[in-house]
Amino acid sequence: MKYNILVNILDEIRNECPVRFEGKYQKGKSDLELINQARARAYIHLYLKVSFGILDFCEREHFITDGTQDAGIDGYYIHEECRTVYFIQSKFRTTEKNFKEKDISYEELLAMDIDRVTNGEIHDDKGIPYSGKILQLQRELSNLPDIARYNYKVIVLANITNMPDSSLRKLCGGYLPEIFNYERCYEKLIFSVITGTYFNATDLNINIDLSNKNAGSKISYTVQTKASECDITVLFVPTIELAKVMLKYKNSILKNNPRSYLEHDGRYIHEAIRETIINNDTNEFALFNNGITMLSEETYINEKIGQKNKAQLTVKNPQILNGGQTCYTLSRIYEENKMLDLGKIFNEKEVLLKIITLRDNNSEEDKLNLIESISNATNKQTPVINADKFANEIVHINLQKIIFSKFGLLYERKRGEFADGIHNKYINRDLVIERNLFLRLFYSSNGDISKGIQKKLFQQNNLPDDILTNIEALDKFFIGYNVFKEIYDIKNPIKRVSHSDYSKVFLYTQYLYNSKTVDWVNDITNNIPKLSIIWDNFILAMKNRYPRRRIKKIDRVTGEEVEKILKWDYDYKNIRKDLESYLKENSEIQL
Repeated sequence: MKYNILVNILDEIRNECPVRFEGKYQKGKSDLELINQARARAYIHLYLKVSFGILDFCEREHFITDGTQDAGIDGYYIHEECRTVYFIQSKFRTTEKNFKEKDISYEELLAMDIDRVTNGEIHDDKGIPYSGKILQLQRELSNLPDIARYNYKVIVLANITNMPDSSLRKLCGGYLPEIFNYERCYEKLIFSVITGTYFNATDLNINIDLSNKNAGSKISYTVQTKASECDITVLFVPTIELAKVMLKYKNSILKNNPRSYLEHDGRYIHEAIRETIINNDTNEFALFNNGITMLSEETYINEKIGQKNKAQLTVKNPQILNGGQTCYTLSRIYEENKMLDLGKIFNEKEVLLKIITLRDNNSEEDKLNLIESISNATNKQTPVINADKFANEIVHINLQKIIFSKFGLLYERKRGEFADGIHNKYINRDLVIERNLFLRLFYSSNGDISKGIQKKLFQQNNLPDDILTNIEALDKFFIGYNVFKEIYDIKNPIKRVSHSDYSKVFLYTQYLYNSKTVDWVNDITNNIPKLSIIWDNFILAMKNRYPRRRIKKIDRVTGEEVEKILKWDYDYKNIRKDLESYLKENSEIQL
């Protein structure tokens, strides 16, 4: 599943290419060999996008040098803020097995002529000229005014095993490479891009319009709380600025928010925001919207930036505590209309921004408690349910990583966190397993059907102590998940899951599954019809065991008391006991 997600992401990156690159990226073509070559190039795009937040395809393409006479350098990036030059060597594998198991060769690492390139040589050691892209790299290095302060770093997007650091340095021109093997690719590149948490904001700059602000750009004051002294800054900012911020940083700026973007639950709010922005030429948005609450470590505003009626707001390590839904909807409007006149769509439309700057004289625990209190108090448009409060706990974060690493499934601990990956077509919705569904299947598959059918299971935050280390229990969950996929239309999130679905998972994993079977996936597919027959016969037996309930009611017409026989329905309170009894009575049952 994970490799298929990777290939799907690479294909979507290929589809982003403008017309002039369509041949190079085989957009709309069907030759698999050429498509794989294009995917290899898109793999470098993925690294640049995730590591440096470069969203524009053409901007990323500028840094890709892969081709003939490329000096063994497939790509580069000059990070002026960190004063680091990254040299990239990439080896994409076209099968899941090779991607996981095949190492990059020594010869391919040795082919990196970093010394020759940085020394200004324009030919390789055979006298053949380097490509124009490598000459471009040399020009950009020579134009850096403070090149003496830069470090060089080698990135290898490939597997390297059992090689000491000393040997790696020799192979990579004296530089110890940072290696993105298959595991790190899945964890740092794929998972980050589908959750929209790949590029963290450090210093965030927002331009402000002062032309209609009579009392200056802001109101600032200091508030003393039990946990900390805080500086609060309140001002109106252009909606287009927040749209650009969210488009770039996505869910990485919502880490302290109890939710991510709620595509379905908040549909009414999104449509109202969209309509107010797109259908109005005036600034009703400033009146209708409750505003954004942002957390910052440091906050600065400069009203003297050499531009009339302009100012700039700078915040350090920002996090949006409230208004993430608003910002994400603004970013969607920006993204969908970027080929149109964005100035006209967002013109003079502003929104209230409240920035809370925490002082450093308080403990981390006090900060977290204050953040939670602010989040609970300010999230009113789409209420924060109790389960949302547990989503950021470390056990759920680690559980999410384990489930993706072992099974390629996306455990949605935080509502809406995979909406961006679904929107960009990087993943299919059926790969996402909602947090309550995961827990119900986990308990049902491991024999605790009473918890499997319990209401508001995630909200109770009652996980087994060994859930992160009990590999057998997690494997049992995955078997149950595959059974569930066969008996339930997992692609239809609107359909409710019934107690009978969890009970069938319980029945299969506890009584019918053969742990010695090698090809258990095909066994499940082949045995689901038999499972259905067993279940139907069980329900028929229960109808005979538990007669239909009778209740007394008053007839509205006659006023007389009458007896009414209710429609028969199994109530599941004794499901484990009843199943064990039924299977014991019918010992010949087996798959």
